[in-house]
Amino acid sequence: MRRALALVALLALPVPAAAQQPGTAEAAAQAARQLHEATQMMEGATGAEDRLAALTRTVKAYEDGLGLLRDTLRRVAVERSRIEAELQADREGIAQLLGVLQSMGQAPEPVLMLHPSGPLGTARAGMMLADVTPALQAKAEALRGKLETLSAIQATQDEAAQTLRDGLSNVQAARAALAAAAADRTELPRAYTEDPVATALLMASTESLDGFAEGLAQTVDEQLSTPPDEATARKGDLPLPVEGTILRRPGEADAAGVTRPGLVIATDPRALVSVPVAATLRFRGPLLDYGTVAILEPAPGTLFVIAGLGEVYGNAGEILPEGAPLGLMGGETPDADAILTAPASAGGSARTESLYLEVRDADGPVDPGTWFRLD
Repeated sequence: MRRALALVALLALPVPAAAQQPGTAEAAAQAARQLHEATQMMEGATGAEDRLAALTRTVKAYEDGLGLLRDTLRRVAVERSRIEAELQADREGIAQLLGVLQSMGQAPEPVLMLHPSGPLGTARAGMMLADVTPALQAKAEALRGKLETLSAIQATQDEAAQTLRDGLSNVQAARAALAAAAADRTELPRAYTEDPVATALLMASTESLDGFAEGLAQTVDEQLSTPPDEATARKGDLPLPVEGTILRRPGEADAAGVTRPGLVIATDPRALVSVPVAATLRFRGPLLDYGTVAILEPAPGTLFVIAGLGEVYGNAGEILPEGAPLGLMGGETPDADAILTAPASAGGSARTESLYLEVRDADGPVDPGTWFRLD
């Protein structure tokens, strides 16, 4: 009778539903496929006619695959933490369940059929056991489901961890090859030749972005061709130059209370920055307190100021085609161990770098939303 009462008390505890991880294994497999395809693109880029374009696609493919993989690892880590927390919270109930199952398994079957009070007690105990057995079995199945899910999560994490290490190593090689290819290109058309002395004097004499933008015309040595204007017809529909999250919009103050007329975009370290539309590169280099800056002229009199890069490709006066690599963000990509040991809420994919995007015309800064899609 005591065993029957213990079973009734045990089965009164709540039975959590078996944990599931919908889509995580599929997402990890998809990320692995994307990274494998990026590796094949990397191998094919060596003999490609347009090696720079092939490497640009390769780096983007790696970034997409790694982003998906990091998100998958974050989801898996969150699911694992949830299941482990449920098991820990129900530790006493699980211990009772295992104890009852063990004692029932060790007791000889005839003994289970006897009761100290005689045949009537034996019959009553048998009826109680018949009632609680399905619930006991459900408890055991729920526990087994949780443990099987934890085992599947561990397998997913182990496989994804190796894929992550390979992907991080390969994307570093792809970025290095991209930088080398960008430095070697010579076929770009030029809108003008630069006067480097005038540029240096302008940098030394200006104290604001307004003054620098107004003086850019002084840096032209010889006009060679008419600058492109593919942007005006697509005004308001241009893609942002980098994948990221908009932190601040024009006029929103930062932590120090400073407001700027442009966008601040949070990005991953070493993220690829691309030319949003065919434009003339008017300036590249460090400028004031903006860090490394690239200034594009997509249409006569319109400037896109892109600041906060780690490195910039191209030379002043060159006409860069849409989608061409403009440069890479700064920072250091965390290694696989740092990503795998990061808090589940972050998943190792924290966007620690900031890109500043400002649009200017003859009257000064304008809302970037009039040129770019900000959704």
